[in-house]
Amino acid sequence: MTHDRQQPAIILVRPQLGENIGKAARAMLNFGLTEMRLVAPRDGWPNPAAGPAAAGADIILDAAKVYDTVEEAVADCNHVYAATVRDRDMPKPVVTPREMAAQMHAQIKDGAKSAILFGPERSGLTNDDVVLADTVLTVPVNPEFGSLNLAQAVVLAAYEFHTFADQTPAYQSAHEDPLASKDELLGLMEHMERELEKKGYFRSEGRRNPLRRTLRNLVQNAAFSRQEVHTMRGIIKSLARPARDDA
Repeated sequence: MTHDRQQPAIILVRPQLGENIGKAARAMLNFGLTEMRLVAPRDGWPNPAAGPAAAGADIILDAAKVYDTVEEAVADCNHVYAATVRDRDMPKPVVTPREMAAQMHAQIKDGAKSAILFGPERSGLTNDDVVLADTVLTVPVNPEFGSLNLAQAVVLAAYEFHTFADQTPAYQSAHEDPLASKDELLGLMEHMERELEKKGYFRSEGRRNPLRRTLRNLVQNAAFSRQEVHTMRGIIKSLARPARDDA
């Protein structure tokens, strides 16, 4: 069984039914994953319906951490995958569960923390959720019937991660320096957005959120190291300072 930074965090975003949380926990433990994170579960936590559905995987439910926002849930992660079948107008790489497993095992060797976001049962992840991810995870299902329930999606990801453990990763890190955590990246994003707000960049209220998502995608897709995040924040600070009058 893997622990801490040696396994991905399974993050259920706004899950609706306790039974589905329990079934997801059962799927995780089947393949040795133990780190469940819950973002704003609809019916609160703990949920009495989760235990019976977990069929003995109570260790997962007892240790599950609850967060108010996705930003808080991914703060300590370096690479986040968003499980979604919907077509998104976002420039993000798309992988299958098997490709994701290869990447994750290489990321672990680099000391990086990975996570997978799974959306609520009825609607899935929103664009604001997906913008926080580095990569989109999509299961190549029957195009005429692409409906997977939450536990099925979790079991596919967990199975591929488990079975890839003894294989040679096909993915290599692009950085010698450690990748920035999501907390560090979010700090950079918010810093940039605050300074742009002061300069009147977000002029149209109707375009604010699409512009914000585009900017956040630019930062996410750059795969910044920690040092690069510090450098970028220094650049923003420098540009935000009033010009000196040398006359």
